[in-house]
Amino acid sequence: MFALPLGDEAELRPLEPWNAQEFLAHVDRARPDVDPWIPWATLSADLDSATAVLQRYADKQARDSARIYGIWLDGVLVGGVMFTSFDAASGVCEIGCWLEAAGTGRGLVTRACRELIGWAFAVRGMSRVEWWVAPGNARSIAAARRLGMTREGVLRRRYPYRGVRQDSEIWAILAEEWAVPGT
Repeated sequence: MFALPLGDEAELRPLEPWNAQEFLAHVDRARPDVDPWIPWATLSADLDSATAVLQRYADKQARDSARIYGIWLDGVLVGGVMFTSFDAASGVCEIGCWLEAAGTGRGLVTRACRELIGWAFAVRGMSRVEWWVAPGNARSIAAARRLGMTREGVLRRRYPYRGVRQDSEIWAILAEEWAVPGT
């Protein structure tokens, strides 16, 4: 296993099915903040369903089509980042994030997303990294801006969630726009 330091006693690690108990406890803490925006939070209601969410990502990682990572702060899982989709053939991937209240205000999501974006461009040769967000999710939109992404448009009534059709904003950054932090 690997862990990437994010500073401030935080690290980024893979989230795997064997982490399901810890993941479920974290999702229960994070639910008030993330449930309006992340449908899989609703799907992680017990140990079996939390394990199933992580197993789906493990299976997708094996197919090179998605990945999920946790953010641990002082040894406690407080959030995560993921490639919700990863299409190496087309050179396009989508990233997402979530964080419980205990991890906010430290720049953890920004630092973790920079790791994913940098890896996607430098190691995997991706051309484009996308960020899909509900228009009302101000924290996620702020993160997209901090990462240097451009708002490209809105897909109106794109998906149903809890019986209501939801819009999605699309933000993205291209490989040639990506600046390595610190340069």
